[in-house]
Amino acid sequence: MLISNLIEIKFEEKVFKMLLFKNKSSLFYITIGIVITISFSACHSNKAITKTDEKENPNASQTKKILTQYAQLLNVDENKIDNKKLYIFIDDWYGIPYKYGGKNKNGIDCSNFTTVLYSEVYKKTVIGSSASIFNECKMVSINNLVEGDLVFFKIENDNVSHIGIYLQNNKFVHATVKKGVMIDDLDEPYYKKYFFKAGRIK
Repeated sequence: MLISNLIEIKFEEKVFKMLLFKNKSSLFYITIGIVITISFSACHSNKAITKTDEKENPNASQTKKILTQYAQLLNVDENKIDNKKLYIFIDDWYGIPYKYGGKNKNGIDCSNFTTVLYSEVYKKTVIGSSASIFNECKMVSINNLVEGDLVFFKIENDNVSHIGIYLQNNKFVHATVKKGVMIDDLDEPYYKKYFFKAGRIK
């Protein structure tokens, strides 16, 4: 009787251990399943965030394209085109026709183009004719020009009659009579001939 009970007890203990092992295994696989599910959800969530960011910045690729374009135009490394606002502004106005006294995209002259650019890009008030703006500047050597400085010309005139905004690598943007808003080089014979002085708003 005692041996029989002992055998029965041992059998029941063995069955209990088997059930416990199976339960542990099930628990293990359930835990792994939960971890994988959470990891997948996290990855999916990150992808969703990336897509959301792209939707919130639909012009990011266009901005990149603009900066690349102007880096090539100025013949400088793209990482030097760091004032995004300036080049987006120029790109938006590029080719706008010249109109004496004009102040908008229907037509604009050189001094008013400078006024609008300084207002929108640099949040500074610069108003008046090319000559009056010249009088508001402190002179800068042509060798010490930095982006945003102003370049002045006396085109067949005894007084300052034209103005442009210096960019980089000897290039400047301005509103021209024939082609409207565009970028030119200070070393071009025409502008080299009529260049007067460079200045910086005080």
